Amino acid sequence: MAEPYPGKGGAKPSKRAKAPTRRAGTVALVGRPNVGKSTLMNALLGERLTITSQKPQTTRDRIAGILSNDNEQFVFLDTPGIHAARTKLGAHMNALAEEALRDADVVLFVCELGGNPSPEMAREDREILDKVPEGKKVVLILNKVDRVKDKGALFPLLEGYAKERDFAAIVPLSARRTEGAPRILAEVGPLLPEGDFLFPEDELSDRPVRFFVAEYVREQVLRYTRNEVPHGVAVEVESFDEGLRVPRIQVVLHVDRDSHKAIVLGEKGRMMKEIGSGARARVEALLGRQVHLAVHVRTTPGWYESDHKLRELGYARTAPTEAPQKKRPRTADSDPSVRERKSTKDSPR
Repeated sequence: MAEPYPGKGGAKPSKRAKAPTRRAGTVALVGRPNVGKSTLMNALLGERLTITSQKPQTTRDRIAGILSNDNEQFVFLDTPGIHAARTKLGAHMNALAEEALRDADVVLFVCELGGNPSPEMAREDREILDKVPEGKKVVLILNKVDRVKDKGALFPLLEGYAKERDFAAIVPLSARRTEGAPRILAEVGPLLPEGDFLFPEDELSDRPVRFFVAEYVREQVLRYTRNEVPHGVAVEVESFDEGLRVPRIQVVLHVDRDSHKAIVLGEKGRMMKEIGSGARARVEALLGRQVHLAVHVRTTPGWYESDHKLRELGYARTAPTEAPQKKRPRTADSDPSVRERKSTKDSPR
């Protein structure tokens, strides 16, 4: 006869359930300009956080978007498109992107597909892929797959791209339709390092509210202007008074030429009214309250070639997000990071 288990009444001791492994890490989205990196990050977050437009080089900074579930925290890093820089601003943008792809735990390498894609990777994409260190975990994202007319052409394309590198996974998708986001999360999650979360679970970004105010104003400039005008615009938040019942925000649009100033203002100031109205709606959705947003235009020739002006406008080099030893404390200052996910929800246009 078997002996009873030790303990009161000979009862079998309960097995203590093993706590699930927690993982957290940085995931850099890199690629050429206008391949859909920002749209993809918004789809992954389920939030319209970063600005998007059909114009290339919309993203000028490294922007963290944080997604947390029970056991995983993804710190996505949206980066500027890597391109042949012709200005100091362009060189700064490239440096940020290349720094992110070197330092991130995982790289989402985003390529776009045309209507009749070649089974060989484009030279520009290959040059960027070559910048990713050997041994780095890379997931290849083939975006805009909905544009491929002959779906049968995807099979030789996947075979051709797979020869370029030992990718952890290859995911064809359409970022605008968001269906591929769960597949990416499922592929990336196991690649994250084991460890504690890097940020509080309800935090959405490491950037302060002022940053997004400036971005949302610039988004409207991208929407309403064309040609070289949007690329010569920088946005500066001069003041942000949250102590009033209706917060007052003063913003300056820096343009490269007086002729651009006239375009941005528009006839009888109509263009500026459209820009201000659209930006105010985005900021109010971000803050969850009404704001007074005043936008002024100033001619600042050659700001994108001036080290001094680039620093003043916030385009100094920013260190990549690193794993802190402890969770970052929450502060209630006048310019906090974007924390609560619900504060950024905004119905798409």
